[in-house]
Amino acid sequence: MRLPFTALFLTFLISAAHGSPAPQPVEIPLASGVLHAQLYKPEGTGPFPTVIALHGCGGLGGHSDSVLPRYRDWAERLLKSGNAVLLPDSYGSRELGPQCRVKEIHVKARRERVTDIAASRAWLMKQSWVARDRVSLMGWANGASALLWAVRPQNLARETGPDFRAAIAFYPDCRISAGLGWSTRVPTLVLIGGNDDVSSPPACRQMVDGAHGRSALARIVVYPGAYHDFDRANTPLHAASGSTDAAAPEHGHLGTDAAARAESQKEVVEWLAR
Repeated sequence: MRLPFTALFLTFLISAAHGSPAPQPVEIPLASGVLHAQLYKPEGTGPFPTVIALHGCGGLGGHSDSVLPRYRDWAERLLKSGNAVLLPDSYGSRELGPQCRVKEIHVKARRERVTDIAASRAWLMKQSWVARDRVSLMGWANGASALLWAVRPQNLARETGPDFRAAIAFYPDCRISAGLGWSTRVPTLVLIGGNDDVSSPPACRQMVDGAHGRSALARIVVYPGAYHDFDRANTPLHAASGSTDAAAPEHGHLGTDAAARAESQKEVVEWLAR
């Protein structure tokens, strides 16, 4: 499906207002339907290292923006370091809005979102501008939980081609994975705030520690005093307890969240450059 001229023009105006590059809408085939995604790509023919970036339960975009500020900020940072960034829209592609407080979840991290990851990887493997041996994963909250399922040895893609280079999970829900004896087949970095009041830092620590000795490299960084959503662009505030990445902030922790965000940016660059 092609975006109408009006939508393309609005995308251009929004991008100009932000002073940032406009993403390119792309369509990725699924077994049933189409996965819509936004692509940030450096100029030139490549091949470029590429990051598949997975949104949280609030969805990828908003009413007036195809990519929310947090994901746009990260995409631009990765773009400046020479990476292409593909952001699949798991909810919008299925005509769903934010899923943070939805009781009956139709798009599950361990099922549909893992399918979206596999489809995104398969699509990238066919693009001439992609460095096929340098495709990585990065996710936030619900997207990070999907990432943890996708990198398990049991979910190794049957298609030929290099596996993911690395994976980075921002504050995932580790409780189920920790209980199932999680392990990873690719180097995986977990980043979480010590005061995260939505996800569980102890569960993530248990998950990573339990994988040692029977897994590819897994590492966790816990930022003391930082809360959930600590990397949220221009919003150094943590989400209200019991809410998620789409929630309005309740309390401010400018120093700890901002410091954690700055440190996480260094961690991400170093992990992807491994």
